[in-house]
Amino acid sequence: MSESPATTAAFIDAPGAEPRLGELVLPARAAGTTLVEVVAAPLNPLDLAIASGSFHSMRHETAYVPGSECVGTVLESDRHAVGTLVYAECHASPARPGALATHVMVDDANVLVLPNGPDPVRAAAVGNAGVAAYLPLIERASLMAGERVLVLGATGAVGQLAVQIARLKGAGRVVGVGRNPQALEHLRAIGADATVDLRPDESAEELTVRLGDEIGTADVVLDGLYGTPLEAALQVCAPGARIVNIGNMAGPTAHVPAGLLRGKQLTLTGFAGLHTSLADKEPALRWLWSVLAAGDLHVQVQMRPLDELPEAWRAQAASPHAKCVLLPGDHTDRTTTPARRDVPASLGSEK
Repeated sequence: MSESPATTAAFIDAPGAEPRLGELVLPARAAGTTLVEVVAAPLNPLDLAIASGSFHSMRHETAYVPGSECVGTVLESDRHAVGTLVYAECHASPARPGALATHVMVDDANVLVLPNGPDPVRAAAVGNAGVAAYLPLIERASLMAGERVLVLGATGAVGQLAVQIARLKGAGRVVGVGRNPQALEHLRAIGADATVDLRPDESAEELTVRLGDEIGTADVVLDGLYGTPLEAALQVCAPGARIVNIGNMAGPTAHVPAGLLRGKQLTLTGFAGLHTSLADKEPALRWLWSVLAAGDLHVQVQMRPLDELPEAWRAQAASPHAKCVLLPGDHTDRTTTPARRDVPASLGSEK
């Protein structure tokens, strides 16, 4: 097997550190892996959460290359022809560099051939975000045509996709909840029947009234907020409603009255894509890519060269209401690359 190319990559040196750019030589490709030249690598909230050291399921104490997914072209593989455009899911760790790089090594089981039709950058953009909306709505909550859907945290990339997925799957009414006025306006343009703005210091009781005015009763709730918004949403749930939590941007705790849960026979579950295999995600991804190619699914994308990763990282932390996608191919000038430091040998060789 040929020697792997020198790679420009992002590095997180310690929990809570901002990313820096450096050089990495990947190890020679082993059987069962595919070497990919990265075309587009989305920057996900998951990537920031893991890097912060506060993520509930993972923490890295030593330097690593972040990045959980990408679209790229095959350079070397036993399974896929050279030049094939693929989607790759990466489980970044100090032992396995992630997707925020010009090249990445991925287990064959975590590679899907991208179908003809969708734009590669947008196909990458709807990967992690689209799955985080589709699987909770369609598989966990078993959304049925005609049902009323409430999306808490609808102005982010996942929420915007969730509104569209619910509409495309035949929801009877879709209501999006969020803070940003411009993003709420955009929701109505892409399929929301109504929106509800979150107001500072508003009580759950006050929010409940406004939610009820727009949704009536909700059969399905996709919750990316937790905290007070979820407490209010529970009050407007229909009997037998299904609530799926995917995030906690409004707070780590919520008051869930036992009587309400039992009295309405509610189902409250959680979803984390990190614990779902790519094989289980594949049907969702195929559907997402097909409606994207048909022009029925829209995703706002902010494209940046890999050189601008620190700026993109800060923008993502501020909730950009769009999907940030890094384009490693645009990395042409390394004169401002930050000072490089050694990383563990398990990462490969940093030059």
